[in-house]
Amino acid sequence: MTKIDIISGFLGAGKTTLIKKLLSEAFPGEKLVLIENEFGEISIDGGFLKESGVQISEMSSGCICCSLVGDFNKALKDVAAQFHPDRILIEPSGVGKLSDVIVAVENTVSDVPELRLGSSVTVVDAAKVKVYMKNFGEFYNNQVESAGTIVLSRTQKLSQEKLEAAVAMLQEKNPSAAILTTPWDQLDGKTILSAMEKVSLAEELLAKMRAEHEAEEAEHHHHDHGEHHHHDHECDDPNCSCHDHHHHHHADEVFTSWGKETPKVFSQADIERILTALDSGDYGRILRAKGIVSGTDGAWVEFDYVPEEHEIRAGHPDYTGRLCVIGAELNEKKLAELFGL
Repeated sequence: MTKIDIISGFLGAGKTTLIKKLLSEAFPGEKLVLIENEFGEISIDGGFLKESGVQISEMSSGCICCSLVGDFNKALKDVAAQFHPDRILIEPSGVGKLSDVIVAVENTVSDVPELRLGSSVTVVDAAKVKVYMKNFGEFYNNQVESAGTIVLSRTQKLSQEKLEAAVAMLQEKNPSAAILTTPWDQLDGKTILSAMEKVSLAEELLAKMRAEHEAEEAEHHHHDHGEHHHHDHECDDPNCSCHDHHHHHHADEVFTSWGKETPKVFSQADIERILTALDSGDYGRILRAKGIVSGTDGAWVEFDYVPEEHEIRAGHPDYTGRLCVIGAELNEKKLAELFGL
């Protein structure tokens, strides 16, 4: 199976810098092919990438998202047949439409079962979001709207206020993309790759809860057959999650999740106040909450919550602040207000 990742971005946004970082830090031991399509010119970075052991298929006679769609499909099939790589990185021209590149890849993937489209990434210069949206309209916005992940470059040059404003503009165009806001020098390539492949906190938490639920079901199955297993605790509270096994529901049928990604800065006191408030019942029946957010003084704060109990600790930088709440009858509006989002 060969994964295809598309890394797009407007001219000068930092695509090649990101690709270099991913090559050196995120794909150890993977056999890679990079397909570049510079707009009518030979790539000046070809030498560096060849030194990295990456085969380059130069395509410089035009733009893959217009005149070269047919040739592009052939090139992709040839690359897959010739090199059998683990991953193909496609770096389209900075002035192409990402949606056209995605369609071109999807058309090829439908013909070649061992290929699959992995991620579509757009690199965006954080300081130029507003002016580029205004001046380059359709082409720029298409790259933002079509991306599964938006990687912001040069965020360290922006004030917190301007960073949050840039993220808000991008989220308005694309509410579902993961948006990487942390300066790249604080992140390793693997963290960036996890953002590209979008494993959400909600998925992680629900998977953990499903595993616990299944273990509990198995324990009760033994218990009901006269084996000497018992509950860890007795509980008279009908709302407690320990009673959920009686209903034989899967975790994701009973619970809903609310989550946000945000560059917002939280102090430890903010998190303490928020997690304590989750016990009030005003926000729904909260069973779990988890997050890693940017803290004061450039630190990162991680937290975990179960009813009546929470933990706050120092964390490692993530691609942006992420938080998730899981429970029943969640009041999403009030949760957003509680977290100040």
